[in-house]
Amino acid sequence: MNSRESDPAYQAVVRAFVDGDPLDQVGGPLDVRAVVAGTRPGAKDGFLLEEVPWDRFPEGARVREAMERLRSGDAAAVVSALGTLIGLCANDMRAAAAPTVPFLIRIGTDPEDRHPAEALTVVGEVARMRHQGVCTRADMLRFRGDDEWSFEVTGYLQNWSVQAAREAIAVDTDLLLPLLDDPDPAVRTATAYALAAASDRAQDILTAFHSRLLAEHNPAVRAGLVLAIAQLARAHQDQGTVVWLQARWSDPARPPEVRVSAALGWMCLTDLPVSDELRAMLDTLATDETARLMAPLPWMRAVETARGSGLHRCLRTMLHPGMADVENCDDPWS
Repeated sequence: MNSRESDPAYQAVVRAFVDGDPLDQVGGPLDVRAVVAGTRPGAKDGFLLEEVPWDRFPEGARVREAMERLRSGDAAAVVSALGTLIGLCANDMRAAAAPTVPFLIRIGTDPEDRHPAEALTVVGEVARMRHQGVCTRADMLRFRGDDEWSFEVTGYLQNWSVQAAREAIAVDTDLLLPLLDDPDPAVRTATAYALAAASDRAQDILTAFHSRLLAEHNPAVRAGLVLAIAQLARAHQDQGTVVWLQARWSDPARPPEVRVSAALGWMCLTDLPVSDELRAMLDTLATDETARLMAPLPWMRAVETARGSGLHRCLRTMLHPGMADVENCDDPWS
């Protein structure tokens, strides 16, 4: 792989977004939103990777190679390819990954594919900004607005990468919605994670989430659906969901994972003080068992550390905002 100094894609991004004005690139060849929106339906359905200009974006050749491995039929190659895409997201390099979203959605909806949940989880990761992994009330479920520019390590405008992915999810909402009823709980969870990032069709998706929640028997998927409802509602400023979340966490008849997830969602959607009732509920129900049950959820994996569960880290950060986040501290005695 070429070094950044000699890679034309890196050089073009630096000239355009670091040395130049990013707004000059709106709608142009370096606007990944335009690239994704301009991908033909036939190219998506036919997996015609050659129609996507991967090489315009840093790591594009590597991404295309990963996408080709996804169709190889070799299980090890598929796992490696998905790991490459997840790794790019973890390393804050989403521009070349954004054009993969329509293709990954089709992999996720292919009944013959053996890794649909993993593919759909990558879709959800591409569509979330690098602050994913922060577990404050203000940031855990937040999608940044266009007025807050954030740049990837390559210099590319991350807002555009994420927006391209979120818009691609919205375009393919009708392909994804049936997967909320998939027999595999992991697929149902990954689908909710992806759909929660959609830039449009919010009401249709919320209705589908609520319908699935009523029928859902898997506790972990129930928890994921509640978090998905909260995240989608936050992105689209659905105030009715704040009331709905409060009703869920305060209802003793609801299962523990629903009440705890609803409490997390409620705290992220409002800046109201945390009541004694809410603290008491969390003290009682946010147990190690609940944390283990919720650990596989993408929202929890994003904030877990070697020292503890994602759920407990979230609660420490949200309920004690003045305390240092010891999970991120290098001092073992802090």
